[in-house]
Amino acid sequence: MHRSRIGVILIDHPEELYDAGLAFWAGVQGVAPTPEPDDPDYAGLGRIGSALVWGQRTGSGTPPRVHLDIESDDIPAEVARVIGLGAKVVEEKKGWTILEDPAGVVFCVVPVQDQEAFDRDAVTRP
Repeated sequence: MHRSRIGVILIDHPEELYDAGLAFWAGVQGVAPTPEPDDPDYAGLGRIGSALVWGQRTGSGTPPRVHLDIESDDIPAEVARVIGLGAKVVEEKKGWTILEDPAGVVFCVVPVQDQEAFDRDAVTRP
């Protein structure tokens, strides 16, 4: 058994639109973006409920989009679970997986990002 939850909302912008997009969504949220110290391609934008909101700089020319990250304490088990629901693996990364739902919407299965919220909100999965 493992646990998982939708824990992160990412607002993706290609690098040429990242600064404008980040400023816009920070204004919507009423926060100052908080750059991730170890990765300049991410900036925190507060929360929606218990989910973290992040701006993400993607590659030049990639389409802007919003995607969700599912946090899990057992990534292989959660990937297998969502594949069983109809997801397809797009790419395996070291420590996380990019997938698409049956309609082609991109999402990721990632390690726990916010332990306190995960402990409080994650659902136990068979």
